[in-house]
Amino acid sequence: MSANGAGDAFLEPHHLAAAERLERLILRAQLMPRVTMSYDTASAGGGSRGTNSVEAGSDSAAEARQKLNRLAGMLPPDCWGVLIDCYGLGKGLQVIETERRWPRRSAKLVLRIGLDQLAAQFGLTAQAKGGERVPAQSWVEQRLPLIAGK
Repeated sequence: MSANGAGDAFLEPHHLAAAERLERLILRAQLMPRVTMSYDTASAGGGSRGTNSVEAGSDSAAEARQKLNRLAGMLPPDCWGVLIDCYGLGKGLQVIETERRWPRRSAKLVLRIGLDQLAAQFGLTAQAKGGERVPAQSWVEQRLPLIAGK
């Protein structure tokens, strides 16, 4: 996104990962508005049978919509609205501020707060955390002795 005075990125990698997950979920839920006609047989109800059938696609879309609905209930409403406007409808931050009559640069802060909340819901953090160190184990208890020349 943009950089602050110290030269650090405004959005950290875990924010971007959460945004990508949200965008994929919105795409799978088939909620993004279309601008042109689609001639895809799956979306037009054509003769595609099997795993890519219309029924399988609609089940996947319904599941994605349920996940989005759960996420919407867990995030503050203003944050969720900005996330959907940005990643679902492709609106810019200035457009969002104008539509909501917010002060300049406020949508940027709400977006960051929303991405923080979303990343927490997805289990993403700024620092990777692992479990305890476990010693390496082998399936062979000990090496077998080599038998020389028979």
